[in-house]
Amino acid sequence: MRGEPSCPKCGGRVRAPGLFADSWQCDLHGTVHPVQPVLPPSVEALGVVVHRTQVPLWMPWPLPVGWLFTGVACAGDDRSGGRATAVACSGPGPLGGIGELILVAEELGVGLGARYAGLDGPDPGPYLDVEKPPQAKVLAAGRPTPLWHVSGGPVDRAVFAGEALGMWLWAVVWPERSGLLMYEELVLTDLRDAGAEVDLVPCGALSPRLIEPTAP
Repeated sequence: MRGEPSCPKCGGRVRAPGLFADSWQCDLHGTVHPVQPVLPPSVEALGVVVHRTQVPLWMPWPLPVGWLFTGVACAGDDRSGGRATAVACSGPGPLGGIGELILVAEELGVGLGARYAGLDGPDPGPYLDVEKPPQAKVLAAGRPTPLWHVSGGPVDRAVFAGEALGMWLWAVVWPERSGLLMYEELVLTDLRDAGAEVDLVPCGALSPRLIEPTAP
């Protein structure tokens, strides 16, 4: 996903609008909102996405102890604005080792969250049993937000999804056992509303999972 725009659903190459189509096209998925090249973690990168996006840019804030911001991605173009965002963070897992978390906010049908979740997608609805109580809850922009476990994905990660501010909210955690992080009632802030606090975000190295979800 780094270097040139790519398909949010498969990570493949996309064709820019031209004579025969007025939208970005993937050979496999047709019209898509392209994922722009992934930005290495920095306060400046967050600022770029904050000013571009039309959807929330979620981050646990304050970050759990020892955790760092490890990259950001955005799907959309200059004409449509950001239609999906992904923020990566990593730090000590609840059961030891290193945990990684990618939070995705997206409009219906974009498919970026499903790609990180390892699902055909594009949306989590078919994989959620909302008749059961939610397995996790977060506080998103000050609102209690239920999240349900998403079934059907790879066993190396834990996936949760729900709705916040009228958009899909995905939480994808590696390794699977670090999914316990989502039971700690994380407080999520929409960085569009964070103001000067964005300058305080601690940055780490770029997460390879933000570029390729199957990265080791």
